[in-house]
Amino acid sequence: MEGIIKILPRYAETDQMGIIHHSVYAVWYEQARTDYFNRIGMAYDEIEKTGLMTPLVELNCKYKRPAYYNQEVEIRTKLVELSPAKFTVEYNIYDKDGNHLNIGRTTLAWANKETFKVVNLKKERPEMYKMMEDILEKE
Repeated sequence: MEGIIKILPRYAETDQMGIIHHSVYAVWYEQARTDYFNRIGMAYDEIEKTGLMTPLVELNCKYKRPAYYNQEVEIRTKLVELSPAKFTVEYNIYDKDGNHLNIGRTTLAWANKETFKVVNLKKERPEMYKMMEDILEKE
């Protein structure tokens, strides 16, 4: 399953050249990932109520073309890797003409909310792991 959101870049997100600042992409990834998880039925606030957290352990970002103020972008999000300890989400950003602007990946761990120690999701929450496994197989 691929999630799709549209964002209209704000002026505050630009740099002196009128281009979306590089730091904004991580924020957009989080926005897209939150929407994606809501759509697959695994809202972060609900996950946290079960005693789990998903700390970011890696972020990769490749800038292919610039994005500009007030030019709508589309972010396509999907789960691309899953293990009992972590998962990876990929983001592809396009402009309204279909130009590929950016590709990013974030890897997040499954951690105990109280101890911050990485947990084995397959053992701790087998139903949640199975749900993500099913989603990954559909991609």
